[in-house]
Amino acid sequence: MHAFSTKLITACVLSFLLIAGCTSSKETTSNPAQKPSRSASPSSNGIKPYSEVITDKAKTDEGLFDVHWVDDKLYYEIPDSLLNREMLLVSRIAQVPTDYFGFFSGGSKTAEQVLTFERQRDQILIRKQSYNAVASDTLPIYKSVKANNFAPILAAFPIETIGKDSASVVIEMTEFFTSDIEAISGAISFLRRQYQVRRLDGNRTYIESAKSFPKNIEVRHVLTYDAGNPPSDQGTNTLSMLMNQSMVLLPEEPMRPRYEDYRVGWFTVDQIDYGLEAQKAKEVSYIRRWRLEPKDPEAYARGELVEPVKPIVYYLDPATPKKYVPYVKQGVEDWNEAFEAAGFKNAVIAKEAPSPEEDPDWSPEDIRYSTVRWVASTIRNAVGPSVSDPRTGEIIESDIVWYHNHMRSYRNRLMIETGAANPDARKLQLDDDLIGETMRRVIAHEVGHAIGLPHNMQSSSAYPVDSLRSGTFTQEYGIATTIMEYARQNYIAQPGDENIRFIRKIGPYDKYAVNWGYRVITEAETPEDEKPILDSWIEEKAGDPVYRFASSTGWDPSSQTEDLSNDPVQASTYGLMNLKRVVPNLIEWTSTPGEGYDDLEEIYGELVFQWARYAGHVSTNIGGVYQERKASDQDGVLYTPVPADYQKEAMDFLNDHVFTTPDWLLDKEILRRIEHAGALERVKNLQARLLNDVMDAGVMLRLNEAHTFDEDAYAPLDMLEDLRRGVWSEVYSPAAIDPYRRNLQRMYIQNIEEMFENDEVGRSWNPVDVATSDIRPLLRVELNTLQADLQRAQSRIPDAVSKAHIADILERIDGILNPTD
Repeated sequence: MHAFSTKLITACVLSFLLIAGCTSSKETTSNPAQKPSRSASPSSNGIKPYSEVITDKAKTDEGLFDVHWVDDKLYYEIPDSLLNREMLLVSRIAQVPTDYFGFFSGGSKTAEQVLTFERQRDQILIRKQSYNAVASDTLPIYKSVKANNFAPILAAFPIETIGKDSASVVIEMTEFFTSDIEAISGAISFLRRQYQVRRLDGNRTYIESAKSFPKNIEVRHVLTYDAGNPPSDQGTNTLSMLMNQSMVLLPEEPMRPRYEDYRVGWFTVDQIDYGLEAQKAKEVSYIRRWRLEPKDPEAYARGELVEPVKPIVYYLDPATPKKYVPYVKQGVEDWNEAFEAAGFKNAVIAKEAPSPEEDPDWSPEDIRYSTVRWVASTIRNAVGPSVSDPRTGEIIESDIVWYHNHMRSYRNRLMIETGAANPDARKLQLDDDLIGETMRRVIAHEVGHAIGLPHNMQSSSAYPVDSLRSGTFTQEYGIATTIMEYARQNYIAQPGDENIRFIRKIGPYDKYAVNWGYRVITEAETPEDEKPILDSWIEEKAGDPVYRFASSTGWDPSSQTEDLSNDPVQASTYGLMNLKRVVPNLIEWTSTPGEGYDDLEEIYGELVFQWARYAGHVSTNIGGVYQERKASDQDGVLYTPVPADYQKEAMDFLNDHVFTTPDWLLDKEILRRIEHAGALERVKNLQARLLNDVMDAGVMLRLNEAHTFDEDAYAPLDMLEDLRRGVWSEVYSPAAIDPYRRNLQRMYIQNIEEMFENDEVGRSWNPVDVATSDIRPLLRVELNTLQADLQRAQSRIPDAVSKAHIADILERIDGILNPTD
């Protein structure tokens, strides 16, 4: 075995939700500016004659690099013209063991790195390139950028021989793929700890195949580890996986990038550009998008719909169940509606994968192909990652992943959220058309990610609540302005509403965003030239909520996940009305002859969570602040507190429907079929979540600040009084306190106690300094008031358990107000 040296830096593996690939035609690639290396004769430097290395036994596959198999050794023959050219190396797990971690399924990406092969005397070095810092190579500062961003050397290979024409070098790659190199492995750091990986076993590690194509090389290799706690087959102490390494040549002429604007949602590549005139190290961001160019530029310029030179093509996994193939295809091609807004027709195409007879080389891991993968897994999710050129944001491939068990998620939620108004959702085995339509829209959502669009959590708040009860409106406009929102089912529609659309679809924001990101601006020659035109498109839509974009924040009630409409209180009221109709029917809807109540237990549990979610949409309004993304040359502020009267309406909703005991949810017929106990804890957890939301220190800080600027704002003492009177209503209208309410009241005191005992509370990454704020004085006022009210009410409370509860609360309050230590 020849000498092989690897110099690995600590590999910072990129987000595994990004997956790479490229479609390309078979054409030769050259770089005339690259001088060929000089030939070398056999000498003491170890370089051998070509025929001694690449012998008559060699099996050669010609392509980007010629790939040679000689016995059990793998060689790359690298043309001199490709030395120093940038390659994108994408590492994927092709096959995983049973029960492997979460989203690391077959086809999942584990690393993405830009590499160059460079010659250093008689060695070839692999360097990892970074585009975090850039400058034009025509500027003096470029020298400093290079000096302060020295590319790490991942590996070094001795040159084995020089090519026959003296215009290439040959290195052996065998050990690169059979060594434990974490940067290209599927066993990344935290998984090594979880599975107690000890070492790579070389005897059970090997290269399965290596194929070269005009612009990419695909290598599949099996890695086998000794592991103390493998995910499956515990007794073997073995973890094996099949990896696929895709190396693709990045375009010699990069695509023209397009500047990002935070008012329109796009995934981005980010760089610090030191070559700009800004008097600081300025970050620039380019949107991530496919390279779509019109076949007929003149017709495109006239405003005609034109096909792209190279459409976006997705191949369906051969493992896709046949009856669902049409829905998956539709989900992919739904985006043609949006691309037509950008002037392209047939921009997105879905195809079934070729059979082995049609194309024996076809593989879903081949970086030339974008795919929709169907994964046999119990995970309930789908993802839509992609990989892009870090220089420009050009997307070169993506793999949509649909996990088989995700059908279960939508089956359950259709029943829970729409079953009251939609008879088709009232059973465990949904008709193929309904589950297929749902699947179609999930695939479309993930394709949206893969063309560059992130979630837009502000879109659902653009539609009036009553419009979502209109069949005419929902069929035309959907249930949110974009399919990229977490607005999945129409839970607002009520029984008797006609022709309702219950499932999301491509909306007007999608067309707007795709036009903004993909339309070719023929009159512009540079990204800078495009900027005024792009700005004008945004300004044309300014003030129209249909075209707003924002991510979820936790404090903006107009940008929440899983919500619908511009009126969270009324929307959640409708949602609650439907849940109350569903609960009495759950036993019937979930029963299967001869089987137990597992489905009932699962769906009832998810229904409880759904109710907490609806209530959370309301609680966000307490201390809530609306955001509206604007540029500095647009009039108006960006942040506006929720009006006081609406915050009070939200508090009334919580007191009436959340902090009261939810008797409708405590259906004894259900509970005695699924558990021997647990109702008290379940309600406690539900109410605790909402109580914590309202009593959050950040909420009180925002209320206090808003009241500082505007005396008509919802004052923190007003909020605390409204909350106290709701949580402790039995004190003000004397009545027995049931066990659920006693739990709630203890949690109320516990939340206050925490803010007296800890100087910092809240999330670890953003704690609130309680000690120096107004929070403790405000809470002290509330505790004193509550203490006096409890003392007055104690003699009027009718039952002994409630009296004992009040006595205990008074002790706790005294301990908070008058600590002994």
